[in-house]
Amino acid sequence: MQLARSPLTDFNNAEEQDAQRLVSPCVALPEWVNGVVAGRPYDSFNELLDRAANLAGGWDRQDLELALSAHPRIGEQAQGGSKEAALSRGEQSAVDSQNTVLSLALAQGNAEYEAKFGRVFLIRAKGRSGEEILAELQRRLKNSPQQEEAEALEQLRQITLLRLEGAFA
Repeated sequence: MQLARSPLTDFNNAEEQDAQRLVSPCVALPEWVNGVVAGRPYDSFNELLDRAANLAGGWDRQDLELALSAHPRIGEQAQGGSKEAALSRGEQSAVDSQNTVLSLALAQGNAEYEAKFGRVFLIRAKGRSGEEILAELQRRLKNSPQQEEAEALEQLRQITLLRLEGAFA
């Protein structure tokens, strides 16, 4: 009888490129991916998560802009067959695209946000309804650029760590 290996054991023992492929869909930041992979071997998933969170804690505006290149607008479906697109579609599944009023309000809010802040609105959609996302979008439109950058970075960290948890589930 052969014991089942854990995803963490497989990650620890994987070739570098294979390990990078496992965590790269979490965020489009190669330095973070390389830092997580370089920390192997991990004794526990919590140790891996702590390392990932510590690396994410140092992100700045440039990291945010680079990472946003892989994120669609809230309420829009990510295109393509990449792992990142599939994750995004799953995370936004609570946004009812058949709700015309909600879809229009999100599109208008996205346009206002982009005009004010010069980037797409980023929010951890997982676990939030479309209405909750819209309320957050409207609240964050009142932020200063500095406040909003801090909130967007925090949302990016949350999305990344949730995706990392999913990769090892």
